[in-house]
Formats: sequence, C-alpha cells, structure tokens
Amino acid sequence: MSSQPEAAVRRWVETVVVGLKLCPFAERELRDDRVRFVVTDAATTEDLTKSLLEEFELLETDGSIETTLLIHPNVLRDFLEYNNFLSAADELLVESGFEGTFQIASFHPEYQFSGIDPDAVENYTNRSPHPILHLIREESLSRAIDSHPDVDNIPLRNIEFLRNMGTDKVTALLRKCY
Repeated sequence: MSSQPEAAVRRWVETVVVGLKLCPFAERELRDDRVRFVVTDAATTEDLTKSLLEEFELLETDGSIETTLLIHPNVLRDFLEYNNFLSAADELLVESGFEGTFQIASFHPEYQFSGIDPDAVENYTNRSPHPILHLIREESLSRAIDSHPDVDNIPLRNIEFLRNMGTDKVTALLRKCY
C-alpha cells in the first residue's frame, strides 16, 4: 500500500510527465516497473542527506532500478531552501564518489526557473505534488539522449505545449494528482 505522497507523485508521473509526454524517456521505465518511488520521513536536511546517500548506494547495487524518485514531503517545502539544498546534494555526489555515475534532477510544488515569473506556465515543467530529488543513472541518460532525434528541443517543446494548454488547465491537471 502506498502513502498519499507516493500515490500523488505516481499520478503526476503517469498523467503529467508521461501523459503529456514531457519526458520522452519515462514511459518505458514506468511500464517496465523500473522507477523506484520512495518517500522519506526525513524532517531535516541532515536526514534527507542520509536518505539521498542510501538511495545512491541502492541504485549502485540494484540494476533492476533504473531511476529513483526520492519524495520528501516533510522537508524543504520552501522552494528557495530546496533550491539551496541542491548544491549540497551535488556536493554529496562528489564526496561519495558518485559524480559521473548519477545526476539529480529537481521537481518541487513551487518550482521557479531563474528570471521567470512565479506564475508562468513554463515553471510547471518542473512542478510536482511534493518536493522530489530524481536520481538518474548518467550512463542511461547518455544512451537516451544519443537515441533521441531532437533532445535539445525537448524543453522548448514542453514549454510551448504547456503554454498552448494554458495555466488554468495545467494547474487543474496537477491538482488532480493530489
């Protein structure tokens, strides 16, 4: 039985990320059950750092997991704090010897690209029901990028697609995930 945060993030991945084709690489991994959804009960950044390291170690040893969504509903609810934590997470990659093995992608309910209005629809390409650290295998990402005919255009396509949908429809779709 999954928790509410896990269920919400699963619905978001299925309906927004895969359903709207925001990530052309996600559908196969989701279908093949190679996406690990894990909710940490971390209440501090120190606890979250420990959870993150544990997930790196698990990914390193378990080849059946392609990617992990580390959902942390109790810590870093504020986007600026979350954004600042990403630097520490990248430092952890280096310090733990996982730089070049894994990458971290970021998703947050209040995600805001630098220099973009907080209400702009393009922020919704990275908005999720709960704060998430997405752990990605660099080797797999490189293969996926090499096999995609127009990988550089994915972000632009996503922004244009969401603009055409309109902010009201996009926010309603995200709300349905909760």
